[in-house]
Order: sequence, then C-alpha cells, then structure tokens
Amino acid sequence: MKLLVRNAALNGYMEITRYLGADPSPLLRSVGLDTADLAVPGKWVPADAVAHLLENTADATGKEDFGLRIAEGRRFSNLGPVSLAARDEPDVRGALTLIMRYMHLHNEALRLKLSEDDGLATVELHILPGVTGERRQATELNIGALHCIIASLVGPGWKPVTVCFTHRAPADPATHHRVLGPSVHFGEQFNGIIFYSDNLARPNTLSDPLLRPYTRQYLEGIASPRPDADVDRIRDLIEALLPTGRCSLQQIAHSLGVDRKTVHRYLARSNQTFSSVLNSARVQLAQQYVGHQSRPLTQVAELLGFAALSTFSRWFRKEFGTSPRAWRAARRQHEAKSPTP
Repeated sequence: MKLLVRNAALNGYMEITRYLGADPSPLLRSVGLDTADLAVPGKWVPADAVAHLLENTADATGKEDFGLRIAEGRRFSNLGPVSLAARDEPDVRGALTLIMRYMHLHNEALRLKLSEDDGLATVELHILPGVTGERRQATELNIGALHCIIASLVGPGWKPVTVCFTHRAPADPATHHRVLGPSVHFGEQFNGIIFYSDNLARPNTLSDPLLRPYTRQYLEGIASPRPDADVDRIRDLIEALLPTGRCSLQQIAHSLGVDRKTVHRYLARSNQTFSSVLNSARVQLAQQYVGHQSRPLTQVAELLGFAALSTFSRWFRKEFGTSPRAWRAARRQHEAKSPTP
C-alpha cells in the first residue's frame, strides 16, 4: 500500500529551495510531482516522493540541513485538523496523545511512540518501511516539526534534554543547534526527543476549555482513530521481544492476555498477519542497526531475533537485495560524500 502525506509537509519548500539557489520545478518533476501538487491546500502526495525530493534537494543545494531548514518555519497549525483539536486538550500529555492517535490524518508514513522512565519522557519517531531509500532529510524535518509541536504546547523557553538521530553528524551542526538546542546527539539508537516527564503534566498553553468539546467533536466527525492501533501494540511487543529470542505468536498473545486467535483477529482488521508485522519491524530495525557502523553484525542478528549470523544474512539479502556488509559499505560511502556546508 502506498503511504501518503498531506502536502503541508512541504510548506516552505519552494521558497527555501529558491533562496538556496536551486530551481524547485525540475526537482519536483524528478520524483513525479509538480508545483500544482503543492498549490492545492490539503492535497495528499506519496510519502516516498516527498522523502526522495528532500534528499535530492539537499544534494542539489549542498545543504545537509535542508530538511531542518524547512522545519524551522513550522507552526503548530501545520498539522491541520489534528492541531485544531490538540490545541484545546487541557495538558501537554493529552495533546500529544491525541496527535499520535490521529497522526494518520496528516501523515500516514509516521509513527510516534511516547514512553516514560525515571523522570524522563521520550517521543520516538519512526518512518514506516513503505518509505524507501535515504530518509535523513525526512527524519530531520519531522523531528524539527515535533520539536515545534512540543515547544508550542509547553510554552516559551522550553528546551529538550536531548534530541537523538541515528544518522551521522553533519559537517556543520549550526542549524541543528539553532533549531533544536545545544544537546543534539548523532549516531544514537533511535530518532526522537527526550524531555522531562513533568512537562507532560503542564497545562497546554494553547488550550481554550470552552472550545474543547467542539473541536474534539469536529475531529471525530471527519475521521476515526487509526484502525491499526492494535497492530501498533503488537509491533511494540515484537520490538521488545526480538532481542530475547522469544518473539513468537504465542508469547505475544500471552503478553496481551488473549489467545492466538484473538491476535490473528486484531491483525486481520488491518489486513496484516503476524509474519508481515514481524518482518516489517525487522526491516525497519535492520536499517537502523546495520546503518550504525560500529555495531557488530553478529549483535545485529541477535537484536533482530536470529539464531545465527548466516540466517540473518540470508534474510537481509532477500529483503534488501544485497548483503548487510555491502549495504553498510554503500551507506558509509554515501555518508562520506558530505555536501559543502
């Protein structure tokens, strides 16, 4: 299934591209888009095309921080109907929960996951496997937009504890520090933002309690929550169980407190199977783990639940068309070609 995103994700693209000295029209055409696709508000465009467009434009302008430059101009309202409802939630936790629940109304290719531990809250950002190729620019654009969302909800002066990226550091991180703050780490295990948990309980600075019933009713009137919420729960369990070597349908059912047939029923609602979700999770994690140049491939195999490196290598070749070592070498070579800052 082709994943789609509203063209609001590219707000500011034309102006920034021209400002950096490139012509946006041929770049749009190179991924099957044109200026009309950006001119009509609310139009859906392929998420894959947007990701490729951002990478191509970063190369054409010689700016590693291109995606983040677009994010710098983001406003909370960029989420459209989702922002309309989220702004009237009483606290930051409620607003973030609603945004995560209805993100598919803005971007079908994004998945956000909130967790709390030892006084810290972490929002992880995942771009789903349906978006192929390099995703550095799309990741930075969306992390920048997420930073804007949280800052708008918490209020003036908010700073995260840490902003994490799985990819390597740019030659010049000035834009990253200007947009995201001083604590930006690269080569991490996930893409996301870490901040203090007590921020979640803070009153939403945008909220108007009198409007909340109307905005929530409006949002529920135009769309239901994403139908694959059960798939998300199962996927989270898969990711947690893979490194233990006990990731099985039986174990997932036990963790959910249901039988195997119920798990099958949950997945069937979204036209998924246990095997398809397991494989999708492995594909996404493999790109992250193998892309981490210092991680031994034997360890990657274990983290993905494979009993042997040879088994992992055969699976990887089937999914990616090459061996994990060759894929890593190609990734290293691509990253070595740093544009002139």
